[in-house]
Amino acid sequence: MTLKLYFGPGACSFVPHALLETHGIEFEPIMLKLHKGEQYEPAFMQINPRSQVPVLIDGKLIITQVMAIILYLEAKFSNAYFFPSDPAERAKALEIFAWMNNTVHATFMHIFMPRKFTDHEPSQIEIKKFAVSQYRLHLNEIQKYVQVSQELGKEWLTGGSISPLDVYALTLMRWGTMAQISPSEFPLLWSFVQRVGDAPGVKRAIVRERLQLDVSQKS
Repeated sequence: MTLKLYFGPGACSFVPHALLETHGIEFEPIMLKLHKGEQYEPAFMQINPRSQVPVLIDGKLIITQVMAIILYLEAKFSNAYFFPSDPAERAKALEIFAWMNNTVHATFMHIFMPRKFTDHEPSQIEIKKFAVSQYRLHLNEIQKYVQVSQELGKEWLTGGSISPLDVYALTLMRWGTMAQISPSEFPLLWSFVQRVGDAPGVKRAIVRERLQLDVSQKS
């Protein structure tokens, strides 16, 4: 076995984690307890000085960042489905994937870690409040993608197989519940996310990470 995936439960590393499981790709899962600061331990910082997950190791190759890891896996395992092969459909799927990663994900960081953007505590409260309102708009946009795909008769967001978009949609909706956004606000998206979570490979990743999809009722 050459592939290793460093992941944190519930983090964006769930995307490559779930896809590796979905496609039956052999890998060694290595969990970091982010809430305990294991990402800052010297051994891991030698692997990724940014102290972030995910990290994929393939032999001597070390890859960080969700998009880079997903595109590497797609290139390495040509028999596994990640994105459509049609150039136009692939470009549109990558467009949504990039938006999820660089916009929706970034908005959540303003909710989850407003201290990264200012050390002024009253401003942190305002940043978080505004980011929650923006995050709702993003979730609504993802729900529209789900609606359009279903109207086109697609089982998943890009067609007949689970793609990174489906798993990222699950992750982003789950993060919304962490911000106390109720799934009832996005019934179509929530129903879709539950279906993604029931897919065998995705479920294996959920079990390993011990995730609950709706944490909005947790204190």
